[in-house]
Amino acid sequence: MSIDSIRLRNEFINTQVITRNRGTRLGVVKDVLVDIDRREVVSLGLRDSIFSVSGMPKYMYLEAITKTGDVILVEDEDVLADVDVEAYSPLINSEVITEAGEPLGRVRDFQFDLESGTVSSIIIASIGLPQIPEQVISTYELPIEEVVSSGPNRLIVFEGAEERLSQISVGFLERLGIGRPPWEREQEDIYYAPTARPENQLGTGVPLQQPISRPVETRQPINTWEDEWEEEAIAPPPPQRQQARAMSYDDYDESSNWGDDTAYEYEEPAPSYPEDVAGDVWDDDTRDETPYQPPAVNIPEKKKEYEYEEESGY
Repeated sequence: MSIDSIRLRNEFINTQVITRNRGTRLGVVKDVLVDIDRREVVSLGLRDSIFSVSGMPKYMYLEAITKTGDVILVEDEDVLADVDVEAYSPLINSEVITEAGEPLGRVRDFQFDLESGTVSSIIIASIGLPQIPEQVISTYELPIEEVVSSGPNRLIVFEGAEERLSQISVGFLERLGIGRPPWEREQEDIYYAPTARPENQLGTGVPLQQPISRPVETRQPINTWEDEWEEEAIAPPPPQRQQARAMSYDDYDESSNWGDDTAYEYEEPAPSYPEDVAGDVWDDDTRDETPYQPPAVNIPEKKKEYEYEEESGY
């Protein structure tokens, strides 16, 4: 790989592609596609003009280039081919992280060999937009051998690859002391002073001294309410008056009801009986022993009456 054949991707962007036989303008380079697995540049993507956005892009393989300079020369129009774009990657703005998950930045550019297409190194920065000048942000170069694996818009490099980065340019923000590389920025955040006021800060949550486990003493519950409560004294029942002894009928003097000494004699009337009963019907001695025969009751005999008359047959 000669030094003259090493090219940057940005050197090909917006470069015209012209045929040698007729001088036909095929378009301008808008994209460079890379095979990540092989670490090689495969093809170039062409547009009609620098400002064209719409329209179908055209592709040509890198090996079709005859000469490069202010323009890219090819033999004829037959260099345009159907390229499987889905199998390749533009590699620009892809995230670069280490195996430990530490971010290093994004791919801003890469170098490759014009003859073989082999990618030699990648240029990373905090922002992966090539339109931003190098005077604004700092750029770093990392050998392609540090790449372990790749994924969709992501490159994974060996752990500690940030120590093997070589700085290419110092950005304006870094000169002012504002900008820092992503890996240095995370280290500063670990020791960054807290922004909360001291009186509003919470504790770390770690006890100063490990608690000592002690057996829990079981105590009997003390009912203090029993000491405060006193049984209410029950007053003795009021003395009951002695009730007068009930007077029997034999002791009662009926003469005291009239207020004089003359006794009133009451003659009980003689019982009256029906004519057909002789004596007291309740007296067992005077009751007639003959059985009682009730008189006959004249009940008219019920005759059966027909509701309709039988019709005589014809």
